[in-house]
Amino acid sequence: MKITINPAVVNKNFEAFKDNPSLQESAQLFAKGMPIAEMIQAFAMNKNVLESFAGFDALYPHGNLERTILEKVILCVSTLNECQFCVNSHLDMTRSLGIVNTGANDPDAPEHTPRESLAIEYAAAVRINSNNIPEDIYGRLHELFSDSEIVELTFHIGFINMLNWFNNALHVRYHREFDGMRIV
Repeated sequence: MKITINPAVVNKNFEAFKDNPSLQESAQLFAKGMPIAEMIQAFAMNKNVLESFAGFDALYPHGNLERTILEKVILCVSTLNECQFCVNSHLDMTRSLGIVNTGANDPDAPEHTPRESLAIEYAAAVRINSNNIPEDIYGRLHELFSDSEIVELTFHIGFINMLNWFNNALHVRYHREFDGMRIV
């Protein structure tokens, strides 16, 4: 990682957020006295950043969109951004949740529901050029998603892009910490 982690600072700041649903995986590690995931360690070096991330628990992991959509969009965008941390951590998480994680970049893959397929197609379009999304995608979005869900999906796509850039810039890595972990 491109920053120096101070375990005392990380533990002090993480303690205040250990019950936050969006930090559940690292909380399980923390409870066992193990280091939390590198991305969360980096966030915890600045309490305001960790607090900001923890504030997104209303949308992830339990927002208004199906968890399968959230996870498949994370895998799609993170693969396009080559984010080692997000791709590999969410592959382990989807396995734990029983979510089929193949075809995350292929909206035509047969394992996706129509909503999942369209969310993946939209995520890729936003990631490639958010200023030039084909109009037909918006028409199909309005057939399968409410306006509120489109806003949440678009926010989720942008948020994942930001996390990917953060992880890539700081060389944050995933070391299989969540493999076999109980995820809800």
